[in-house]
Amino acid sequence: MLGAFGVGAPSVDTVLSTPRTQPGGTLEGEVRLKGGDFDAEIEHVTLGLVARVEIEHGDGEAAGLGEFSRAQVSGPFTLRKGEDRVIGFSLPVPWEAPISEIGGQPLTGMAVGVRTELAIAKAVDKGDLDMVAVEPLPSQLRILEAFLGLGFAFKSADLEAGRLYGVHQELPFYQEIEFYPSGQYAGVVGEVEVTFVANPAGLDVVLEADKRSGRYSSSDAVGRFHVSHEDALRTDWAGELGRWLDGLSQYGHPGSSYGHHGHHDHDHGHHDHGHHDHGHHDHGHHDHGHHGHGHHGHGHHGHHGGPGLGMVAAAGAAGVVGGLVAGEVVEEVVEEFFEGDEEGGDW
Repeated sequence: MLGAFGVGAPSVDTVLSTPRTQPGGTLEGEVRLKGGDFDAEIEHVTLGLVARVEIEHGDGEAAGLGEFSRAQVSGPFTLRKGEDRVIGFSLPVPWEAPISEIGGQPLTGMAVGVRTELAIAKAVDKGDLDMVAVEPLPSQLRILEAFLGLGFAFKSADLEAGRLYGVHQELPFYQEIEFYPSGQYAGVVGEVEVTFVANPAGLDVVLEADKRSGRYSSSDAVGRFHVSHEDALRTDWAGELGRWLDGLSQYGHPGSSYGHHGHHDHDHGHHDHGHHDHGHHDHGHHDHGHHGHGHHGHGHHGHHGGPGLGMVAAAGAAGVVGGLVAGEVVEEVVEEFFEGDEEGGDW
């Protein structure tokens, strides 16, 4: 009977041999099981990549836990009393995985990990959580470094539940990496949010600037680039981004005549430098509404898709996001994710 309450139950410890990875990479390691005081019927051993996600609801925002990749590494078996068993694994990392570390510095606001589920028949499930560092791809790093070179400083990063407007997106959330300006752009924009949507061939890069000057100073300006990973390494990003930012102060927004239509054809007309669609949206365009404006298209929130999405929301927002993370180890996972990520650094 006590086994049903977790007393004397098996234990699980996951050890990563590759604690650092990149989008499109793999995580390798071992799940180490230790039998408890009784023979246990194991139903499955499953790994999931999880991240902290901001979830918008009627009363504002709450943070939750999103599972964005899932793999079963073992089916049913009997774990004998006191038995040691090791299960090796190689877990693919999605191309759209959020960046959580740059040059060894944790990205403030980000938390990504591997969660292990040990499902035990007729007993409390056991779990383990291991933090993972997802470093940017070289193509992504070039763009981030260009912002630093233009005098911007990193502010924070977060994951927003939902879908970007007009961009093919596999995961049901996207990352916003926020920079604030100094020097020549301090009076032009309040901050710039950078979002990457990567795939094996290249990147969609979506920029949103909180404008401070120009013809449409009360609005956000949106720019988008589509570029292959190879071209991204050859592109003069300081020049590309500088021209886009300069246009904000001179004309309100370059290419504002594209209006909404520029957001529908991001796969066409690829330019040599990877420079792509620009759109301008004021506060009244609800179909692009990021906090009521902008490019993120909360009308297209993706709770109706995405591979293996599980969410568990803190602060009472669970009803807003469908589907709980499977397993019985949710509370300690959430608590662990919300502790100790305030350290910053250059990033």
